[in-house]
Amino acid sequence: MHREIVERRRWVADQPFMHALNFCMLLPGPEALQLAIYLGWRLHGGAGGVIAGLCFIVPAIVLLLGLSFAYAIYGQVPAVAALLFGLKATVVALIVHALIRVGLRALSAPVHWVIAPAAFAAMAWNLAPFPLLLLAAALLGGLMRREAVPVAASRIDFAWRSLLTGVLLWALPAVLLLVATGPDSIYSQVYGFFTTAALVTFGGAYAVLAFVVQQVVEVYGWLTPAETVAGLALAETTPGPLIIVLQFVGFMAGWNTPGAANPAVTATATALLTGWATFLPSFVLILVGAPYVERLTANPRLAGALAGVTAAVVGVIANLAVVFAGAVIFPAGLASPHWPALAIAFIALLLLERTRVDVLWVIAGGALAGFLVGFFP
Repeated sequence: MHREIVERRRWVADQPFMHALNFCMLLPGPEALQLAIYLGWRLHGGAGGVIAGLCFIVPAIVLLLGLSFAYAIYGQVPAVAALLFGLKATVVALIVHALIRVGLRALSAPVHWVIAPAAFAAMAWNLAPFPLLLLAAALLGGLMRREAVPVAASRIDFAWRSLLTGVLLWALPAVLLLVATGPDSIYSQVYGFFTTAALVTFGGAYAVLAFVVQQVVEVYGWLTPAETVAGLALAETTPGPLIIVLQFVGFMAGWNTPGAANPAVTATATALLTGWATFLPSFVLILVGAPYVERLTANPRLAGALAGVTAAVVGVIANLAVVFAGAVIFPAGLASPHWPALAIAFIALLLLERTRVDVLWVIAGGALAGFLVGFFP
């Protein structure tokens, strides 16, 4: 986006682009989608923001919906299962790679080395709810930044119309679901849960996925850990933000618990409800907060809070890596690793860390290796 919009097309200068990116990092939700919405807003107002955001996310929604059906229907076919096996092992490497990359950037102060292990322990042993964990990290990080930078006061009209429209667009499906299906239906539960998830998705897809996996596997029982790994593997192959994996989780929740309805109908409905609940807040937050970008990005307290959250994300991603590695590489315990999965993950991690091979080629290579190992034992 920087290369195309700043360097080639020159629609936006570099400084406003970076300020917008920093602003998006302060918000819950997918940063890339929010940045696209902001740039559309900056160029063409509210309509430009909406169009830019939709063009950014709709292709991924459509593609992942098709891949979700393919997984649900053909996932147990030996050839497909073998490909998915390789993808799952590669996903473990991708998460470890992300952990290393984020850790090198985030653990820049002594307090961050306290926050990250505490976050790992809190997630691993369910010591604190995920939103409370992020709030504590933000408060601790903000308190460590004592300096203040004065910002000139200016009058900015609050975007009441955008906020009201967003609230109504969220509330209308919620009311219809409660009236038509009741609060205990899979539709209402999915919509409510992913609305909550959308508002605590600080730190990117890997961070929120750790929270989502914990809830959908242990609390709701909608999916198995292996299914969530498969969803992340499929999401890695689609364009758009990686947080689209939540749509797969919503799809499988409906597929696995359809009640009296057709699984395909229930799964499609829950997938679309998940996408609506996940991505609508990004549009609302950007269209409401865009006029405040310059103010907020100059606030050192917010910068410290963001650094604290990012440090907590390191611990959260580490927990996700442990959970997924246990499901894929150590399904029978640490004493009996699945050696082919371990080999695929190790080689993928080496390629990611030591070479400039594009991540899509690493994913394709992992799928091919899994096919060769699984389909031709």
